[in-house]
Order: sequence, then C-alpha cells, then structure tokens
Amino acid sequence: MARYVAKNLVAAEIADRCEVQIAYAIGVADPVSVCIETFGTAHVNPGILEDLVRAHFNLKPAGIVKTLDLLKPRYSLTAAYGHFGRTEKSFTWEATDKAEALRKDAGL
Repeated sequence: MARYVAKNLVAAEIADRCEVQIAYAIGVADPVSVCIETFGTAHVNPGILEDLVRAHFNLKPAGIVKTLDLLKPRYSLTAAYGHFGRTEKSFTWEATDKAEALRKDAGL
C-alpha cells in the first residue's frame, strides 16, 4: 500500500521523489503513523501530505485488501520478475488512479 500511495503522490506531481512508511499497532485498524519523505522535492507544503494521504486512501487493513483487490489470486505471477514495476493491470498496487484527485486537493 505504501508503494501505491507513493506512486500516486509522484504521479500527481506533488513530489518528484517519495517514500511512504505506514505503521500499525495490534488491535488498531487505523495506522498509528504515516510518514512521508519527499527528500526536499515536494511541490506543496509537506505539512499537508499526511492529511492528503489519509483523506484519499483507506489505510485500514480491510481497506487495503479492498483497494488493491488482494483476495484475487494472482500471486503466482509474481514468482517470476517480482511484484514491483509491473505494467499488467492485475498488479493493482502499481496503479496511479488517485493522482488527479490528489493533485486537485493539493491545489496544483
């Protein structure tokens, strides 16, 4: 999910580079921390990034499963060539479908 969020932030031109870290606690559905590092490449106030991410992405475990359609069996496809950087539609975590909405809400 962190990759999906980061790819959408970069696709929205909110930052040129982005690293997203999401931390959870046992028994708590919402993340206890969302850390977004843009390495000085943000085109908006970095202070709004966490609010943007929390508003546009359901970061609860059930939300991640639903958003990325993780119950669909496709994991054997990742056995060769890995699961990052793939262009097939079945790799939902590579999509940048939230970029336009993020860009609009960021005021870009």
